[in-house]
Amino acid sequence: MGLHSRLAATLALLRRGRRGASPLLLSARDDDQGRHYAVGYHLDGRQAFATEVAQRCHAVVEHPRLPLALFVARRPGTACYLLSLPSGQVLQTLEAEPGRHFYGHGVAHAAGEWFYLTENDTTDPGRGLLGVYRFDGQRLRREHELPTHGIGPHEVAWLPCGETLVVANGGIRTEAESRVEMNLHAMAPSLVLMQRDGALLSKETLAQPMNSIRHLAIGRDGTVLTCQQYMGAGEDLAELLAIKRPGQAFVPFPVAPEQLQGMAHYTASVALHDELRLVALTAPRANRLFIWALDSGVLRLEAHVPDCAGVAAVAEGFVVSSGQGRCRLYDCRAQAVKGTPLALPAGFWDNHLGVAAAG
Repeated sequence: MGLHSRLAATLALLRRGRRGASPLLLSARDDDQGRHYAVGYHLDGRQAFATEVAQRCHAVVEHPRLPLALFVARRPGTACYLLSLPSGQVLQTLEAEPGRHFYGHGVAHAAGEWFYLTENDTTDPGRGLLGVYRFDGQRLRREHELPTHGIGPHEVAWLPCGETLVVANGGIRTEAESRVEMNLHAMAPSLVLMQRDGALLSKETLAQPMNSIRHLAIGRDGTVLTCQQYMGAGEDLAELLAIKRPGQAFVPFPVAPEQLQGMAHYTASVALHDELRLVALTAPRANRLFIWALDSGVLRLEAHVPDCAGVAAVAEGFVVSSGQGRCRLYDCRAQAVKGTPLALPAGFWDNHLGVAAAG
């Protein structure tokens, strides 16, 4: 059986398994020896795969039609890994173009032909780009690039129409092979909406220029949530969660000052639960997980989670990974949120979780 036939057969099995199936959690992990892995685990703790890779990865981009996922290099990495699901077989190592490195995130167009990855132009440090890749013959081939109309793009996502890109420009210049910030007193973070052809639709900022816009969660109604990392003085109060509701301006989400003070100026991941109308945020330096009602802003949960990392919506509520402790499932269906440890490996999880259907 050829590769395409095997992929099609696997996809059929995944589709048959969607009803009542345990989701497959996708993430990057290290081990206690510092080796890097792309992993897939079921909620019940069963390992689907743990594929060793040469470079540390960050976020995961699923193919919308085939059982494939691209594990994207963590900034300033230069290699991404296209894996078959659920086996974890590496189909391609995607290398960055000369003068470019990856920023850790990407998206696939709904038709499955085009992938967009956030990249840095290291010849003009910080100039934000989307590398545009065509999916052909089970491989990605770089076709061209688009400007992100900002500096240091991090996460990119789609609005529900599937044709408008949302880009979180972090606003920080970095050079090749470095994570050292070059322009902290001249930062220019922005939230950008742009067409697939690169045309700018809107560009909005928050009040504090040292508040780096990093990660995104998009609702089915077009609500955009962003979470930030503040690079200013430790005594400052920074708005680390912001929202752009459909047709409205980009503004801070109503988070109480004492909660903002308890985030240590750093957030790692944000997730939106459409059915339960909830938003979850991880603040790993403060060892805190927060869950709010999306529409009212009412705090549903503030929990101590050591080095809480990735967060993803599942049927019951949210799954949260950890860089130092246990992964947990938070059941949000009742008024009282219930947290349960998961039988997953403890520690060394990266800051993002993907969720794929699995049989």
